[in-house]
Parts: sequence; structure tokens; C-alpha cells
Amino acid sequence: MSIQVKRDQSQAMRHIVHIRNHLISVDAAVEEGGADAGPSPHDLYDAALGACKALTLVWYAKRKNIPVEDIQVSIERDASAERQGSYRLAATIHLSGDLSDAQRQELLAVAEKCPVQKLMTSVTTEVTTTLA
Repeated sequence: MSIQVKRDQSQAMRHIVHIRNHLISVDAAVEEGGADAGPSPHDLYDAALGACKALTLVWYAKRKNIPVEDIQVSIERDASAERQGSYRLAATIHLSGDLSDAQRQELLAVAEKCPVQKLMTSVTTEVTTTLA
């Protein structure tokens, strides 16, 4: 899969991310020279974790017939030690529905195994960058 990121020259730093048929505006915060016309790359990274947890839970609950009505995931970032090699994300999951304590704990365990969390915590990612 190819993702394209193209500059929007109507703004100082804004770019448009093209993923299949989807467009996502990305920008830097005002204090970083942008216009805050979209989420930052860090925001997208953090959001990927929350989205993965939510989608994984929906998929699992449907497969196991667990009566989840709503799933909301909140992600809190602590980037205070990022330059020292530590980037902390805290996910809080809000579940609604007629769920037993055992089902809630089962869903929590499943959320800990979402593919993006695995990528972030246990996979070596190699990045190469070239000029066209």
C-alpha cells in the first residue's frame, strides 16, 4: 500500500495525506509554525493506537457475541521524555452494554493485543528514506 503526502501551499505547513480514497489534513501547531489546520504526525500516531484498540474490540465482541453497545478510547500522551527515548501513551477504554466483569476483563486483555500496540511495543520497524 502506498500513502502519499502532498503539500497544501495555501498554508505555511499544511499537507494532505492520501490513503486509498481518504484525505487527511495534517499540520503543525501554531507555536511550531503551522496553523493547526489538522492533527500533527504525533497526533496521528497516538490516534492510530486508540483507533486500533476500538476496532479490535468491536471485531472481537462481534465474533464472541459479547453485548458491547459502545466503545470509546481516550489516549493521553506524555512526551516529556521523548528526546531521552521514552514516549508514554495511556489508553482508557470506556465500554457500555450489559457486560459482566469477566467480559470487561476479557475485552481489556484483547485491547492490550491490538496490532498497532504490538507494532509500537514489540516489533522493530525499519525506515528507509530516499530522494526521488
